[in-house]
Amino acid sequence: MNLPQPHDLLWGMPLADLPADAPAWAVQVLVAGQPVVVRRAECADGWVAVGVRGQGREQRLGALMRLRDVQRQLRPEALRWAGESPWPAMQALASVTPVLDACGLAWGPTGGVAYQLATGCMVVHGASDLDLLVRTPQFMTRAKAKELLDILDCGPCRIDMQLETPAGALALREWAGVARRVLLKSAHGARLVADPWNALECAA
Repeated sequence: MNLPQPHDLLWGMPLADLPADAPAWAVQVLVAGQPVVVRRAECADGWVAVGVRGQGREQRLGALMRLRDVQRQLRPEALRWAGESPWPAMQALASVTPVLDACGLAWGPTGGVAYQLATGCMVVHGASDLDLLVRTPQFMTRAKAKELLDILDCGPCRIDMQLETPAGALALREWAGVARRVLLKSAHGARLVADPWNALECAA
């Protein structure tokens, strides 16, 4: 097993790891054998911060899971969709796949689209956005980010992409903009930085 990263889906979380006051819907999710989603937060060695996902946006619960309990791990880049769907978010994924595959970077869907593809649970609807993650271990120029954003903005629904750098994640939409500093999210919190790939700046 690779060390879980934000947005990975993990199966195997036991009911005992839920908070004592966990709502009934969260219990039902685990009883049904559904995965939890890795979230960006600090935790002790041997544990990973996760989120339990229910049906709607109001059904989200943060928790911690023991790494030893992970039975299966699925990363965003393992998920693809090439079929037909009435939902714009699924259509958008199919349309951007060849473009992103050609960019040479590891990428994949996150959010509701990823959850539906991985589990078969029908959580995507007509108003769903498409959330994407692209792993950018090397610096991406702002011009390249703008070029990529222009392509994504031609999709059938809103597409939000996160650039995952070694120091954390930032929104493609921000990096393609004109602000001198952008918001970088990491396990230590969020901060404004000028260069999200500069480890020294991001750790300062």
